[in-house]
Amino acid sequence: MVIQILGTGCPKCKALEANARQAVEAGAIEATIEKITDIDKIMDMGVMITPALAIDGVVKSSGKLLNKDQILDYAKGIK
Repeated sequence: MVIQILGTGCPKCKALEANARQAVEAGAIEATIEKITDIDKIMDMGVMITPALAIDGVVKSSGKLLNKDQILDYAKGIK
């Protein structure tokens, strides 16, 4: 699984990345976390508001700072 954090590096983007790392560790999920900071690539994925979270290239959330449990739900396919 690839968890992608889309954002230009703002404090909320950094917090989302930290929460994603906590979710991977807490859920014992085998995943790679990738940061996407290129605005053109972010827009190509259909994201207009950051931070955003994508799993395996599918945007799950945009414009929200998800907590560890919310990210874990997306990673496990609950949401």
